[in-house]
Amino acid sequence: MEQILIDSDGNILESIDNISESRLMEMPTYTHCLAVVKLDNDYLLGWNKWRGRYEIFGGCAENGETPRECISRECYEELGIKGDFSYIGAMNLTLQPDWFCKETRTEHGGLYGIHVKGLRLDEITKGINDKEEILQLALYRDIKDKEPIAEIDEVLLKYYE
Repeated sequence: MEQILIDSDGNILESIDNISESRLMEMPTYTHCLAVVKLDNDYLLGWNKWRGRYEIFGGCAENGETPRECISRECYEELGIKGDFSYIGAMNLTLQPDWFCKETRTEHGGLYGIHVKGLRLDEITKGINDKEEILQLALYRDIKDKEPIAEIDEVLLKYYE
């Protein structure tokens, strides 16, 4: 199988698989969910204080939490948004040692998309509930090639157009 991307940290986006949400949740390697957020006609990214770069939104699944519950909770915590998330598929990743785990490992995560219309960037910024992690928001067109963006996340934008 051909890999989609190896980032500068050595993390590998192996594939986006057509696995149902219920099957994803049953996988022992299911750990997290991410969401590509479109604000009108552009992508919304958040500056992650801990990793020092712009990223898409999401996080770790809590014990027993379905992928849809996970992404709904994470996007509410990080952005203050609720809505109808579109399930795109299951990300298959090989991740290098980091804060979460000291070993290289395979993880699967749900990838979702949501389109937010009619809100200004400053209105969404006021809704950030997790100000410890997400320091600021930006539109992709304003930071592309100017600010550090998580390489895998930048590729994931293309899966929700």
